[in-house]
Amino acid sequence: MIPTSYPDAKEISRLSARMLLEIGAVHLNSGDPFTLASGLPSPTYIDCRKLISYPRIRSTLMDFMALTVMRNVGLEAFDNIAGGETAGIPFAALVAERLGLPMTYVRKKPKGYGRNARIEGVMNEGDRVLLVEDLTTDGGSKLSFVDAIRDTGASCAHTAVIFYYGIFPDTEKNLAAHGITLHHLCTWWDVLAEAKASGAFDASTLAEVEAFLTNPRAW
Repeated sequence: MIPTSYPDAKEISRLSARMLLEIGAVHLNSGDPFTLASGLPSPTYIDCRKLISYPRIRSTLMDFMALTVMRNVGLEAFDNIAGGETAGIPFAALVAERLGLPMTYVRKKPKGYGRNARIEGVMNEGDRVLLVEDLTTDGGSKLSFVDAIRDTGASCAHTAVIFYYGIFPDTEKNLAAHGITLHHLCTWWDVLAEAKASGAFDASTLAEVEAFLTNPRAW
């Protein structure tokens, strides 16, 4: 079913952040930092994969994602929903079901045997494809997935994620330079605000996290 009546974007961001906190997908630890894919140390880590095990929250967030892309782009803007291997696959399937569209997925690299394909499922030349992923940090992996989609003769100008770090200023600029618009439900700033409001973490941890979010490369 395609959702038609849901909260505005600001409330979607707040509720999405609250849900991620509720299921323990948000990890904050300034004493023993995590390492991001970029190699940067970080007191924050988010695990959106946990969402697949919480059906009520999963369903609500997928409604929010379907609504967000329809509001931002249009109700008849896409012909195909593609998930990025691997975390994006379940979310792409759920969004495709809501929008009544075919679903495909994109491998990180050719599988090395058989058809040696990067696209699984049926993607046709001229299809307008929405790339769905769980999250984005600096947007680098999105460029590779989009290039693989475009190599089929399809177009891909939009990607949608549940979570966007929102702390690296060049992310959306780099995606835009590649002809890609990013759509997201919430960012670290939304999570930080909700964590402060709910008392989910102690004040010293939240202060250290805020320092990282303000200047992640200097933390």
